[in-house]
Amino acid sequence: MRRMTRPGWPGNLLAVAAGAITTLALAPFDIWPLALLAVGFFYAGLRELSPRQALGRGWCFGFGLFGAGTSWIYYSIHNFGGASVLLAGFLMLLFTAAIAWFFALPAWIWARWLRRNEAPLADAMAFAALWVGQEAFRGWFLTGFPWLYSGYSQLDGPLAGLAPVGGMWLVSFTLALTAALIYNASRLIKTGRKAFIAAGVLLLVGPWVAGIALKGHAWTSPAGAPLSVAAIQGNIEQSMKWDPAQLNAQLALYRDMSFSSKRVDLLIWPETAIPVLKESAEGYLDMMGKFASERDSAMITGVPIREVVRHEKRFFNGITVVGEGDGTYLKQKLVPFGEYVPLQDVLRGLIAFFDLPMSDFARGPADQAMLQAKGYQIAPYICYEVVYPEFAASLAARSDLLLTISNDTWFGTSIGPLQHLQMAQMRALEAGRWMIRATNNGVTGLINPFGQITTQIPQFERGILYGEVVPMRNLTPYLQWRSWPLIIVCVLLFGWALVANRMAKTV
Repeated sequence: MRRMTRPGWPGNLLAVAAGAITTLALAPFDIWPLALLAVGFFYAGLRELSPRQALGRGWCFGFGLFGAGTSWIYYSIHNFGGASVLLAGFLMLLFTAAIAWFFALPAWIWARWLRRNEAPLADAMAFAALWVGQEAFRGWFLTGFPWLYSGYSQLDGPLAGLAPVGGMWLVSFTLALTAALIYNASRLIKTGRKAFIAAGVLLLVGPWVAGIALKGHAWTSPAGAPLSVAAIQGNIEQSMKWDPAQLNAQLALYRDMSFSSKRVDLLIWPETAIPVLKESAEGYLDMMGKFASERDSAMITGVPIREVVRHEKRFFNGITVVGEGDGTYLKQKLVPFGEYVPLQDVLRGLIAFFDLPMSDFARGPADQAMLQAKGYQIAPYICYEVVYPEFAASLAARSDLLLTISNDTWFGTSIGPLQHLQMAQMRALEAGRWMIRATNNGVTGLINPFGQITTQIPQFERGILYGEVVPMRNLTPYLQWRSWPLIIVCVLLFGWALVANRMAKTV
């Protein structure tokens, strides 16, 4: 790690490699110790650099991380966006180069104002705060890109027990703190100050012991009897999804699979399973609602919805409930370029990727009610929404069950859909609630309150998933307090580092 402190291209290449190996710590590879190693390399690489050199080093780390971890974007642009290999590659590189700044700017801030080489213990804690800060910032700025967070690597790791306590954020904080403390261990010992050494050992070991001890701890309890579920995975090719000539065939497929299914409490269809506006499918939905009611079931499906907002017709990506339930939900977190096009007056028409079907959705209001089915409150997440920890927690705290529907067909056989699944699992773990996940082409599955998949249908298969979920009550510490305790700790650590650095310069 120490070689990374040297300025120049060798250290920058190592930074690119360090960022890239984070991908191997996440789904589908799940080699979680590599997340610790990657964060450690990032920290070590900034030790002796000037702010300007740190800016470049941080950018290199981000380029490696996003270049490897979001390679699935190329698949979507090339295969479904109509871009050539060269153009898709160029757009992918442009995207990667742009979002790499999410690491460049924190690295500059670190070297400019926060780094304290002479205080290894305080330095490690401030770095952990910075690490969480950069993850939170990129999950918010310009609607956010909350992907490839290091904390997801611990879904099956020793720190999983911390997720219901402080969310994925606390797990990320612990990984960064651990990596920095390990790197600073020899310097801490050389101080000869027993109190500092003892504090370092406690900060190093304590969170891991707590994570292991709390893993499997039930923070929530059943609110009622189990509910039977049938989730339908239609596995419809993306090239057929929005083809008007295929509309009747798709509607017939979901209808017939539902008619042939076992009687269940909850019948779930995936995102835009009905690929036509709800107002144009009222007769079809009435028929399915009658079918569900006759079975004493609630049917929940994804469907585009048109509503009049301030005298203007707007389109929404939505979910609706028929049968033994009620409610409609309009998606709030939209996918850039997939559901809306930034700078659309400039970009639309350049290539097919900027004119994808249903890429002109509006954002749903923030004060929406939960879906209701069989007497329980269900928190709905459409596709991308489940990757936002704080947003997901705000809905989960008002619910008995979690539901996410998606269409990951856009990303084919890439690693993107499996990363998406892992984030849904983390949301269930954070909330201590069962999650139903229904997708067009996989992975459709049921996730228990410990973030583990209990049953699933593999990708690229057509079928019906059967299982049971249990409505849950009570709140995990994370749902109750959210990230505020950690925010306060991080702000105090930032303030401590800033004041200490200013005092050191005046001495």
